[in-house]
Amino acid sequence: MKNILIINGHPNPSSFNFAIADSYLKGAIASGAEVDTITIADLKFNPNLQFGYQKRTELEPDLLEAWGKIQKANHLVWIHPVWWGGLPAITKGFIDRLFLPGMAFQYRENSVWWDKLLSGKTAHIITTLDQPGWYYRLFYARPSVNQLKKSTLGFCGVKPVKVSYFGIIKTADDFQREKWLQKVYEFGLKNK
Repeated sequence: MKNILIINGHPNPSSFNFAIADSYLKGAIASGAEVDTITIADLKFNPNLQFGYQKRTELEPDLLEAWGKIQKANHLVWIHPVWWGGLPAITKGFIDRLFLPGMAFQYRENSVWWDKLLSGKTAHIITTLDQPGWYYRLFYARPSVNQLKKSTLGFCGVKPVKVSYFGIIKTADDFQREKWLQKVYEFGLKNK
């Protein structure tokens, strides 16, 4: 049985991203999977990696709990909007503070190589856009996906990583949004 962790990176509880997270959760529960959630905006932590990697900043209790959930899960579902081509600041701060050397990856001594400490996990990035997904891929080269899928999850050994785009959010009517939520429910049901 899959152990799924839904990570919601939108800071606004009334956003469509929260409806997406809820729809995925319902589908995953209906499948019989073990499911947990992290709503990044609810966590109490400093998103600034103040000293970079030169000096370790003590992890707040909410980050320690979140890391425990990440370690336990074998499938990570990341839900976030695309803002200015990237992740919301709070989501980026969450990654900066948690995906650390010795936790998510480990540089090898006297080497350019590293060990991927999250190997064996899979992921699905579900992202919302105010443009069509094809436009984001073709004209902007999908920077948020490159950052999260390749430069973070892939770097730490998470693979495969599926990506789903939903947009144009700002012009979508209730009928379209319901279709998207049904699709996300099916993702959860199939543990995708």
